[in-house]
Amino acid sequence: MSISKSTDAVDLGTRAEGGGCESSETGHRRSNGYSEECLGRLEPNGNIPKDGSLHRGWERLAGGDSVGRPPMSASSDSRLLDEQGRSEARVVLRHKRPPRPKSECLLSQDSRVSKRYSAFGGDSPFGRQEAYIKQDMLGEGSYATVYKGYSNLTQQTVALKEIRLQEEEGAPFTAIREASLLKELKHANIVILHDIIHTRSALTFVFEYVHTDLSQYLEKHPGGLHGRNVQLFLYQLLRGLSYCHERRILHRDLKPQNLLISQIGELKLADFGLARAKSVPSHTYSHEVVTLWYRPPDVLLGSTEYTTSLDMWGVGCILVEMIAGVPCFPGVRDVSDQLDKIFRVMGTPDPRVWPALTALPNYKPERLGRYRARRLADVFPRMAEMPHAESLANRLLHLAPERRAAADAARRHRYFGDLPALLSSLPDTASVFTVPGVRLHPEPKHFAPAVLKMAEQLRKKH
Repeated sequence: MSISKSTDAVDLGTRAEGGGCESSETGHRRSNGYSEECLGRLEPNGNIPKDGSLHRGWERLAGGDSVGRPPMSASSDSRLLDEQGRSEARVVLRHKRPPRPKSECLLSQDSRVSKRYSAFGGDSPFGRQEAYIKQDMLGEGSYATVYKGYSNLTQQTVALKEIRLQEEEGAPFTAIREASLLKELKHANIVILHDIIHTRSALTFVFEYVHTDLSQYLEKHPGGLHGRNVQLFLYQLLRGLSYCHERRILHRDLKPQNLLISQIGELKLADFGLARAKSVPSHTYSHEVVTLWYRPPDVLLGSTEYTTSLDMWGVGCILVEMIAGVPCFPGVRDVSDQLDKIFRVMGTPDPRVWPALTALPNYKPERLGRYRARRLADVFPRMAEMPHAESLANRLLHLAPERRAAADAARRHRYFGDLPALLSSLPDTASVFTVPGVRLHPEPKHFAPAVLKMAEQLRKKH
């Protein structure tokens, strides 16, 4: 660098001795087409000349005095050019528009949050299909299939109720009704709805997993259940129903298949697809509710104005079935046959005892058989072995709906007199098995062959 500078200085000095005319001409040429930054380079290509080179910088192109002008390196020159290009670009480019506000699902950069279809809202990990693993199929209904599943969120077994969606029809009204009701019902004897997953092809409800139901439990233990177990199951059923009825919610589809039983004996109401919140005053509802065996006579005769008495008839049928081991009124053909099965045991209704009977649309007295009421203990002998069971069953199975016992009143019946008193004061979310002395008893295994055969035949028909 020093050699190049001294050589340039000597050369320029020699030219300066030639006179001022040459200097003024040189000054004109230096500013003609070259910037000061470019003239500061040692070589037109920015390289430092080698020793002994005949090229001595810009002076041999433009001439003139370069003494006092500081040389620039290639790196600093490139940096200046880059800065100049950026400043020119800022002048040429238009000002950017202000950014659009981001969606809520993109505000959090720390976690991967996406839009979710869940009934519980927020940015929780629930509501995602990948959060659950589908396993074995547990059952299939008219519009839904239930699978055993596993939750990656809680590391627990769950039940996945997958409801198939039709693009033209959307979600079934029964599914929407069930979800809306279960979100509000928090009780130890009502199945827990953990989550809802909505995809284009299915709506999936994630429930707590309960390993069996009352129907399967009865099949496993034919001939009737242990007396204390009947008490515990019935008390829990009435406890859950009382909670619903206090909130003016009717289940409308009580049957053993919709009563889940846990391993320790907890009973939970499930399948609220036909349930409905009953407002005041009374609305007119469809009479096509409740499986035929557990449907009360007033509904079978066409009544569409009913109250909690609809559920209470089903409770009475389930009580008799748990004691006897066989369905209470197993109709096999149609509504007429079902009514005949009821009247053969409970007697043909009398308008003098049931005044509203004559106003029912399907009441045709000439088509009804004439039967006298029989004792339940005569029809179902095991009932005589359990104190006060027949009395409670009669109150639940009264033909006139307004005379049937309510759920809360039935819980206070003397049939439950030998259960711990603490059960009546339990919080809603507490299990009856938290009370000392309450436990499930082993079921009896030996019954008369005739009873077992009769139970098997009725189950096959169903």
